[in-house]
Amino acid sequence: VLLNMSTPKKAVIDASAEDLHPSLLNIIEQESLNWIFVGGKGGVGKTTTSCCLSVQLAKVRPNVLIVSTDPAHNLSDAFGQKFGKDPIKVNGFENLFCMEVDSSGEQEWEA
Repeated sequence: VLLNMSTPKKAVIDASAEDLHPSLLNIIEQESLNWIFVGGKGGVGKTTTSCCLSVQLAKVRPNVLIVSTDPAHNLSDAFGQKFGKDPIKVNGFENLFCMEVDSSGEQEWEA
């Protein structure tokens, strides 16, 4: 699952590794963060984590896009609406969008 947050262009934060605490607050406060990749083996909570992150980020970012390549299309189940290969606004949000793409390589992309 991939999250893309459109952020206003601001000065890049110069933080050392010791300043980057592994917390939700740290992720939300990172103004230079544009992408989050969530991965792991089956059943570890990738979809749940991605959905929770996207909802929290939508509270503080102008736009958030969550993309899944999982053939099970669990984002549709999690948000209770159908998503496809094009970004669709998540019900109840003005700035949260979701798409579920075919990772099998069989889907044709238009340029």
